[in-house]
Amino acid sequence: MSASAPNTTANPLALIRRGDELAASGDARSAGAFYQAGLRAAAAAPYNPTLESEVERVRTVLAGYARKYEQYLTDHLAAQGYRAGASSPRFAESLDIVLGRKQIFFQNPRYYFFPGLPQIQFYDRAPFPWFAELESHTDAIRDELLELLRTPNDFKPYVQGDPNRPRKAEAGMLDNPDWSAFYLWKNGSVVTENARRCPRTMAALQKVPLGSLPQRSPSVLFSLLRPGAHIPPHCGLVNTRLICHLPLIVPTGCRFRVGNEVREWRKGVTWAFDDTIEHEAWNDSEETRVILLFEIWRPELTAQEREWVTQLFVGIDRYNGAPPAWEI
Repeated sequence: MSASAPNTTANPLALIRRGDELAASGDARSAGAFYQAGLRAAAAAPYNPTLESEVERVRTVLAGYARKYEQYLTDHLAAQGYRAGASSPRFAESLDIVLGRKQIFFQNPRYYFFPGLPQIQFYDRAPFPWFAELESHTDAIRDELLELLRTPNDFKPYVQGDPNRPRKAEAGMLDNPDWSAFYLWKNGSVVTENARRCPRTMAALQKVPLGSLPQRSPSVLFSLLRPGAHIPPHCGLVNTRLICHLPLIVPTGCRFRVGNEVREWRKGVTWAFDDTIEHEAWNDSEETRVILLFEIWRPELTAQEREWVTQLFVGIDRYNGAPPAWEI
């Protein structure tokens, strides 16, 4: 082994010292590689005060390298005419990934994957001209919601245990009323008594192209998140649908993340997102947040593809001879 490349693989302090030597020689790129290796080795090493101090120093050095690299690329692209916020949004996202400001998120459905669909976190409004019509009924829908909230026990935990399936912790959400639901449709069927209490909401949904799978979809519900609650990161079941939110009661401090993008709900402003991309929600306020949540077909699917997807699930259920264990 040459003096310039000592065997430092398992020794975090030796890796860091080698990084220091390269940094002093002006080779920041190689120094960064050794520093990163030192941090990885330190993560598996026993506690050592000297090592901890060195780890913090190295992190500061690496952050400086990252800022210098980011500034160089930003200046170079600006000189070529690139303008953040005015140029291609797709390229902007790729730049964020290159610079480590964002991660790569892909669809990760837990049940069924339809290939070839675009990886879109939040959709633009253009494919959904019916948004505006639904939003015009926001106040009427909200009024019915306020009546429901007079009997809060009618809202049931969103994640409920199934006696025919193994119990899962669900990151603290199992049978937890902090995230609760009041269903108007559930697993493809109208919840008659609940729907009767919300006639204006049901009427407003008449022009919404709800997804349809026998015994599975649509589901339409008022989704309630109590103060301080956090819905942990998770992915949905199938990528042939999108989930839509119509916010109704949204205090300041309520956030929603899909993939890399975090948004705050705004009363009466609908959005659609792909729930098979990792997502989570927070209510950091001191008030309850409630949205109207429903599911629609992915707009990219043809009518024939929707029919084949439907028949696939019909066949699965006929083979199993029992209703599916399903959730929104």
